[in-house]
Amino acid sequence: MKHEAIRREMIATCIYMNDRGVNQGTSGNISVRVDEGFLITPSGVAYNEMEPADIVTMKLDASHKGARKPSTEWRFHRDIMAKKPEVGAVIHLHSMFCTSLSILRREIPAIHYMIAAAGGPTIPCVPYVTWGTQELADYILDALEDRTACLLANHGMVCIGPNLKKAAWLAVEVEALAAQYWRALQVGVPYVLPDDEIARVIEKFKSYGQPASKANASCC
Repeated sequence: MKHEAIRREMIATCIYMNDRGVNQGTSGNISVRVDEGFLITPSGVAYNEMEPADIVTMKLDASHKGARKPSTEWRFHRDIMAKKPEVGAVIHLHSMFCTSLSILRREIPAIHYMIAAAGGPTIPCVPYVTWGTQELADYILDALEDRTACLLANHGMVCIGPNLKKAAWLAVEVEALAAQYWRALQVGVPYVLPDDEIARVIEKFKSYGQPASKANASCC
């Protein structure tokens, strides 16, 4: 089977996200770039029952092959892969705190410097439109022009990364930011860090961690 190791990593990531409590059931979807286009999780298959052969291969022209139908959200995965060649993986989750904020139509402001990991001083929330539509894909692509994460109103969140490990790490961080913001709102008005501080943190992140040869030791 082609790309079997990637397929197994995708399934393991789906199960990990559910086990961490940042996703549930068959909600959400994952894609990973490959030479042919990208691999994407199938529609409506429980993650703990998913087999490597269930992962669908899609091309950027939206054609696909495999025994299963691709995720109904394939359009925004396809568009991100087509328009952002630096992206190697896309993760969409219905995580509790990100989704709760999206129901309120709230973006996540810079309540912690780790928001810089998503590319800027906010994590935007795109307007609500029906899932699986091209209109939703267009909104997501616009929001990710200079960000690596966004919320989807009354729906969930999307994170992107150069590879699946990085995208999964970011998804957990974004959900943590959403939880911190939610909890702070219960007590009072959160203090928001200024944009120039987040710009400084973004620069510091560029040299954070180990040299490239040792980069596998950590995500951030």
